[in-house]
Amino acid sequence: MKIYTDIKNFKPISYPVVTIGTFDGVHIGHQKIFTRLKEVAQKNKGETLVITFNPHPRLVLEPNNTELKFINTQKKKFELLEEAGIDHLIVLPFTKDFATISSRNFIKSFLVDELKAKKIIVGYDHHFGRERRGSFKVLRGLAKIYDFEVEEIPAQDIKNIAVSSTKIRDALFKGDVKKANILLGYEYSITGIVVRGSQIGRKLGFPTANIDLDDHYKLIAANGVYACKVEWNNNFYKGMGNIGVRPTINENGLTIEVNIFDFYQDIYDEIITIYFIDRFRDEKKFKNLDFLRRRLTIDKHRTLQIFKEYEKKAKG
Repeated sequence: MKIYTDIKNFKPISYPVVTIGTFDGVHIGHQKIFTRLKEVAQKNKGETLVITFNPHPRLVLEPNNTELKFINTQKKKFELLEEAGIDHLIVLPFTKDFATISSRNFIKSFLVDELKAKKIIVGYDHHFGRERRGSFKVLRGLAKIYDFEVEEIPAQDIKNIAVSSTKIRDALFKGDVKKANILLGYEYSITGIVVRGSQIGRKLGFPTANIDLDDHYKLIAANGVYACKVEWNNNFYKGMGNIGVRPTINENGLTIEVNIFDFYQDIYDEIITIYFIDRFRDEKKFKNLDFLRRRLTIDKHRTLQIFKEYEKKAKG
């Protein structure tokens, strides 16, 4: 996948098939759009092109909103788009001036004049341009004027739930990673650098890798104890993770840590990714460290049970 941060660097391609959006979740609804892009491009011997924005428009339009969180970091979003088989990604700088461009001018200036789009495919209820006035109806009208085709992909339903990034965020805020993973079409994850913690877990027989995030806009799932997969050095391991404030040892501040099963490597300063499979209990304050150790033993047993069910389901 070729990435462009300046549209002027984009060289004309044969039969561009285009979609536009923030694509925070790159969820199954978005994946349906990308699949259709590839189908149309292949049929017409063209290439797929995704237009997205940086920073996320809400960061510009809602500068005082301190609660803004996103499912994926930009790096992860780009990785998912590449995995989806997209040929070209254009990242347009989003500014207050850019936000004032009308939907018609956006289509004319960027998609028609610059990209020579042959077909534009958007998701259900997609809006764009100044004050989000652009819609599929607007696109359909402009298609007749500027000679391109348009197509709208209907909302994707999973178990009678219309998939959206908003519903995925809500599920994660509640700790329902199983639901979030179904709607995403992949496992919610957090990537970070392993840093030194208080070493309490090691003393209890459950050493943990504590991670430090470099993106404070990353959405962190609800506090609690989770069954997790851990990726390090292109290998995967089972583990149990905790998101929270570790009330038993009276620490302040949010921590993200994972006890990796049957793992004895020194990975301080290494990058790991934690994939969250299921949340099975709330974070709890215990009477003392001995009670916490007993609970962690139970938690490990529960985690292994979850993995048995997980692996059985994966085998079909």
